Amino acid sequence: MAVIPSSQAGTPGHPLVRARVALWRPTGDGWLAQLTRFALVGGSSNALYALAFLFLTGYGSFVANTVGVTASTVLANELHRRHTFRAADRVHWFAAQWEAGSLALVGLLLSSLALALLHLFVPAATGMTQALLVIATSAVIGGLRFLALRGWVFAPADKPRVTVH
Repeated sequence: MAVIPSSQAGTPGHPLVRARVALWRPTGDGWLAQLTRFALVGGSSNALYALAFLFLTGYGSFVANTVGVTASTVLANELHRRHTFRAADRVHWFAAQWEAGSLALVGLLLSSLALALLHLFVPAATGMTQALLVIATSAVIGGLRFLALRGWVFAPADKPRVTVH
């Protein structure tokens, strides 16, 4: 192992500096960079979900959940297509919404089930408690979505993928 003089280790082109920058700036196409971008997009879409849910909770938790999941899913799918997986040039907007949206439909069903169970066991749960439950459910489902989107929906061009015509 070579010893690198400290005077050279701080230069911008040095491998150690590039490695440190790569850790903090998720610009690559590796799974860690994609997972970081996926989490950032997920956080922003969950914030949109929570706002929509809390704003619409007066119409009932099912309506608020459905609108929140739909709005946040459309936003997340587009951000994932463009930024997380950089697939805008190989996956059309409609195909991304259709394929990734079907995965989100599973999330909607599971989050609705979680809300139903919460209402059954804690009937006086607040809107914030309900929103947090759905966000926690979405986090688990999000991990599964990441694997599915990375390996199937937004797969690189050299990997086979299912297309919608």
